[in-house]
Amino acid sequence: MANNLQTSCCIAGGGPAGMMLGFLLARSGVDVIVIEKHPDFLRDFRGDTIHPSTLELMYELDLLDQFLKRPHQQVTELGGQISGQAMKLADFSQVPTHCKFLALMPQWDFLNFLVEQGKRYSSFHVLMQTEAVGLIEENGRVAGVNTKTADGEMEIRAALTVGADGRRSLVRDRSGLEVIDLGAPMDIVWFRLSRRATDPPQTLGYVQSGRILVMINRDDYWQCGYVIAKGAFEGIREKGLDNFRRDVARLALFLSARTGEVRDWNDVSLLTVKVDRLRHWSRPGLLCIGDAAHAMSPIGGVGINLAIQDAVAAANILGPKLAANKLGDHDLEAVQKRRELPTRITQKAQVLIQNNVIGKVLASDHPLSVPWPFKLLQAWPFLRRIPARMIGMGFRPEHIHTPESPLASVPNPSSHPGKAV
Repeated sequence: MANNLQTSCCIAGGGPAGMMLGFLLARSGVDVIVIEKHPDFLRDFRGDTIHPSTLELMYELDLLDQFLKRPHQQVTELGGQISGQAMKLADFSQVPTHCKFLALMPQWDFLNFLVEQGKRYSSFHVLMQTEAVGLIEENGRVAGVNTKTADGEMEIRAALTVGADGRRSLVRDRSGLEVIDLGAPMDIVWFRLSRRATDPPQTLGYVQSGRILVMINRDDYWQCGYVIAKGAFEGIREKGLDNFRRDVARLALFLSARTGEVRDWNDVSLLTVKVDRLRHWSRPGLLCIGDAAHAMSPIGGVGINLAIQDAVAAANILGPKLAANKLGDHDLEAVQKRRELPTRITQKAQVLIQNNVIGKVLASDHPLSVPWPFKLLQAWPFLRRIPARMIGMGFRPEHIHTPESPLASVPNPSSHPGKAV
């Protein structure tokens, strides 16, 4: 049995939202424990996009130069092919931030960077291989989490518990908070193919009748996302791997000789797409942020951006109250009030694109004509700034307000048990 712990804030989930919130709260002098069920961050993430708004946060924290020393690719525009016609869709050169590009960086590098910065503060604690398995409830309030560790079960009691454990959030599931399902007509099959020096340099999308392929440049390989109709994966498997390879090759001919790198179905993984949000993001003692509060479609890769913006807003609103031991239930509601509108607008845009573009493409048996909005983007290049602004910054970018506390800035080895990073 591991020793039980007490803290001001316990964050379940060491992803972008949880780790950013933990770092910012510790920076403002709040004692915080971030728990992560895995032993490390070395997993095959798909949301490896660092948006201009996140890079701006790094600038505000005086960490940008250090951050950009990590291996990454810079994407200044997004493009694709529709029925063989190449087109440019988003131009980031005019976004009102210091970095006018998307940075493609493995998410484990991003998370490890946040952990390294958090270690500067004695109030920052990360426990790996520590999984939330239930909520501690007392007198109608959430008072912490029950966890499972390598050494046994452990209670972590906290004035505030934050669910940042993703779209399959156990915290959300155990909270009893109501989920509103907005639906999604698609799923995505992910796989890797090698990348060669003669390949196109940028992240691309290929669209033909009934088929969509998204390719993310990972330097020495392509992270490929094959978009399929909701629930169609079993039918694709029944048709066989050779048929799947041919479908991919038809979309991007230069990959034809490489589709054999998908040796069996173990080389692909299925992302079941869902778009939903909580009606209420909090209850006494508990707040959900990021995908735990609102699962996003992969359209535009904006889910990670919203998650990080949630974390910054939560730190700005809750940090001073937690530091002063004056946190109220209305403060948790204020986080949702701050972040709900940009979430709703983004999800509305995603659902419109899903239903009126992607769903129709996947259901079509006829050659596709280029939709008129895409034609406008080709005829009037300055219009490409609009999707760049929506993707790169979102509808309400947040900024660092919580000051650094000098009382928390003395590094100190974690006094908490468990495997810390």
